[in-house]
Amino acid sequence: MEIIIAGAGKVGFNLARSLSVSHSVTVIDKNPSALKRMQEHMDILPVHGDIEDPLTYRKLINEKADLFIAVTDLDEANIVSTLIADDRIEVERKIIRLRNRFFSGSSIMEKLGVDETVFPLELSSRTVARLLEYPRANNVKRFPYTDLKLISLRIARDIPMEEIEEDGIAVVGIERGKAFLIPETSQRLEAGDLIYLFGDPEKIRRHCARLEEETPWKIRRCVVFGAGDLGVGIARVLLEYGLEVKILDENPEACLRADETLEGEAMAISCKYGTREIFEEENLGEADLMIAATDNDEYNIIKCLEAREHGVRKVLAINNEMEYYKLMHSLGIVVVRGPKMAAYHRILESIHSTRVLLERKYCGGEGTVFLRQVPEGTPLIGRVLKPPRLEEAKLLIVREEEIHRADAGDLTLREGDLISLFIRSDEEAEAERWFDGL
Repeated sequence: MEIIIAGAGKVGFNLARSLSVSHSVTVIDKNPSALKRMQEHMDILPVHGDIEDPLTYRKLINEKADLFIAVTDLDEANIVSTLIADDRIEVERKIIRLRNRFFSGSSIMEKLGVDETVFPLELSSRTVARLLEYPRANNVKRFPYTDLKLISLRIARDIPMEEIEEDGIAVVGIERGKAFLIPETSQRLEAGDLIYLFGDPEKIRRHCARLEEETPWKIRRCVVFGAGDLGVGIARVLLEYGLEVKILDENPEACLRADETLEGEAMAISCKYGTREIFEEENLGEADLMIAATDNDEYNIIKCLEAREHGVRKVLAINNEMEYYKLMHSLGIVVVRGPKMAAYHRILESIHSTRVLLERKYCGGEGTVFLRQVPEGTPLIGRVLKPPRLEEAKLLIVREEEIHRADAGDLTLREGDLISLFIRSDEEAEAERWFDGL
């Protein structure tokens, strides 16, 4: 594909690095140093200039692009660049990243012809919200076409995998230490494993209750470290659930803004010097959940460890840098993608998804699930699927909300079946070729 990315910041850099491996990528930015850094790491075409200036696009006039992605930190710049690209370039599809919550409830993007709008702050906040429904889980993912969910949890004891799968739940991933694997049915699960379960959410909830006994069963009191946009967004979601919320920040002005934005519904506390004494002074150890939501991963890790020392049983850190993901998990911290990480993953998922095939990432991007529904009248109906030739993969068929292993007997496809393939992300290309051949 011919892909143009407007913005060479963290999101643009990571997208270009991933996409330039198999696509032709052009990156537009007014920062020459950022473009030079990208050229040193990947094969891209740099275009130096302001993405809001029509003259910047003069080299691209009358060119064709399969995809235009606007991912700067400024909503106005992203919107303007999308309009200019639409006017100057023949663009097949447009994706835009936005911060302003106003746009999420409006039809403006549709009127502008934007195909996909990504709201990173909302993605991160809603991920936290889903964890409130499953307090002992580490992550919860929902999918179209089905009510089944992908839920991860860290188990406290050894258990045969068959004990879970005989309940109609599929174990589709194991993170053990620094390794991620797609397990065989006979795999034994070990204490400390972070396991990924796909199936009926109520059945998974029962397994959460017996396999992870440390964290509280119900969340009532929450502490949020960080009164920036994300911290305030998370606090707003927690308040929507009727929870008691305290939001802290070293910056007194940020606390004042948070108090005004949240209209006094959350207690905003300034911890100017970031001292450990704040836990005793404000009884923070009584919280059921502590969320470190700053843009500094090291600070988030420290606050989570401090909170655990003071008795908070469930701690959650926002992950802004890919390299900190495994460290956070190794320390037993629940990890939620920060806005930029969330934007990067959501855009990649959108690019690799089609009207027929849906892609979702899990386990920090190390695992991928592809979903394809069997529609009416397709030649797939009546066929028996042969699993792809991949080193690690789990092929499942979801039929009437029940999971069937595709390799367990001659299972012929029916209308409405959901083909679900769980793989390691480094085998995506082969998996896509398998789906193309169906």
